[in-house]
Amino acid sequence: MNLVLMIVGMSVATILPRVAPIYLLDRLPLRKPLRRWLAAIPYAVLGALIVPGVLYVDAQRPAVGLAGAIAAGLLAFRGASMFTVIALSILTTLVVGAWMHPM
Repeated sequence: MNLVLMIVGMSVATILPRVAPIYLLDRLPLRKPLRRWLAAIPYAVLGALIVPGVLYVDAQRPAVGLAGAIAAGLLAFRGASMFTVIALSILTTLVVGAWMHPM
């Protein structure tokens, strides 16, 4: 029983800080600049998560990951499907990696 109470308590402790701001911000009237700033946060977080991963695809040769990221960006900008973007960016990374480090 103590374990169950501990799990429930820890769940509440982690959920409250996540739900409370959403609940409160949903009910507050926000000015347009603040709404625009808040709308940009997901893109900033996505960039912060992706860029280090791109640069460390091959830590010795960051150009390998950059080539795949550039290919993915260009394909996505041109409106390619997600499957095409993923497949061709992986292929680009493999080709550039093989070209920079022949076996």
